[in-house]
Amino acid sequence: MASAKHIGISVKKNENLSDWYTQVIWKAGLADYAPVKGFIVLKPYGYAIWELIKDILDRKLKETGHQNGFLPVLIPEALLAKEKDHFTGFTPEVFWVTRAGNNDLSEKLALRPTSETIAYSSFSRWIASYRDLPIKMNFWNSALRAEIKATKPFIRNSEFLWQEGHTVHADEEEAKGEVMLILDIYQRLIEDHLAIATIAGLKSEKEKFVGAQYTTTLEGMMPDGKALQMATSHHLGQNFSKPFEIKYLGQDNDQHYAWQTSWGISWRLIGALVMMHGDDKGLLLPPYIAPIQIVVVPIFRDRDSKVVKSKALEVAEVLRKSGLRVIVDEREEYTSGWKFNEWEVKGVPLRINLGPRDIENAQVELVRRDTMQKSTVNCSILVDSVFSILNEIQTNLLLRTKEILRQYLSKATSYDSFKSILDGKGGFVYTGWCGDQSCETKVKEETGADLRVLPFDEQQETGLLSNCVYCRQPANKIAVFARAY
Repeated sequence: MASAKHIGISVKKNENLSDWYTQVIWKAGLADYAPVKGFIVLKPYGYAIWELIKDILDRKLKETGHQNGFLPVLIPEALLAKEKDHFTGFTPEVFWVTRAGNNDLSEKLALRPTSETIAYSSFSRWIASYRDLPIKMNFWNSALRAEIKATKPFIRNSEFLWQEGHTVHADEEEAKGEVMLILDIYQRLIEDHLAIATIAGLKSEKEKFVGAQYTTTLEGMMPDGKALQMATSHHLGQNFSKPFEIKYLGQDNDQHYAWQTSWGISWRLIGALVMMHGDDKGLLLPPYIAPIQIVVVPIFRDRDSKVVKSKALEVAEVLRKSGLRVIVDEREEYTSGWKFNEWEVKGVPLRINLGPRDIENAQVELVRRDTMQKSTVNCSILVDSVFSILNEIQTNLLLRTKEILRQYLSKATSYDSFKSILDGKGGFVYTGWCGDQSCETKVKEETGADLRVLPFDEQQETGLLSNCVYCRQPANKIAVFARAY
């Protein structure tokens, strides 16, 4: 039998986040290595988290008029080349198919790095009139990119699960509204369900999606002071509709090019969940996104096993009927302590311990995963108590990430203080920026920090607008820089 120590996490989170993170993913049963470098195998527990994310987002997208479709994974090179800037941006990351069996292909085929070109070649055939608009489609699929940086499970992989939405509109203002609608849906998903605080804003011209008119983003801050892009929503303008001939006959009987958006999130959110909420015991999942919200552990000696197991199953069934995700750990080949450790590693939000004395007293013991606090609850109020505690855990986890974000927010009015912050605690650094891409590039070259976001909410930061942090010329934007994953 494996020992509790063996299945537990052997490195502390605040001492080596990278090793801790990898251990949690493997030992919690989220993923495993694949035969090809840069790829991972998603195990059932990890996929169950993705399914919950998918279900929440899919429901909201359908409520707002979006429909799901399917796109092929292979894209002809000529199709990618139709939007030159877009194609050039992805060229270093593209996997190419050049043979089919023993035969060379007449044209190289790209394994989908993103689907704008394949989707828009179809849209150009589907749209004739303003009556055909808007098109609001979403695709749940995988994307492949030859990751040229160091890989990290869920954060940087050469293949990843994601959703990508693509919409077509007759009116530019409608397209702009779509961009912000989706960003808000993403923020509600990430903050309300994943319990991770974010900063919303615009990407710079240098960092925006290749081919977009502008990109909106949600940026999260990880516990080691590095930023992580959580979601993006892009206004494409007419940058794709013109090369792909996506036109419609308007009510004025003239031909017009359409306005477009695209947007997406990926399983990177699972990586963020691990980093943000996990602790030295292992994974810690917010209840709203946990595949198993409650584990019931019957505690017994041989003579009591039948009675205690029966009661544990009864308790679990009551909770399931209330809509909760519950399992009973009936295994007899493991001790109670071993089970406790395993479910703590897996991050199950709430554990119910049940023994003979609990049955006699018509009660159970509840153990919170976030605080490890124990409480005894009478069975007559169990359902209400469990819902209350799960909601408390969800709220507590969001408050923790808000506090992490707050601690990693700094302001810099000089380049020396800017560099000092980055080399010290790291995190997001609010500062003035002149808007010149050359200053942004120099900051990146000299400090390793990207311009992560031009925040929407910059009223409280107006004191930083005096000078650009790099060139000292008058600043016209508040910019948030950080080193990032």
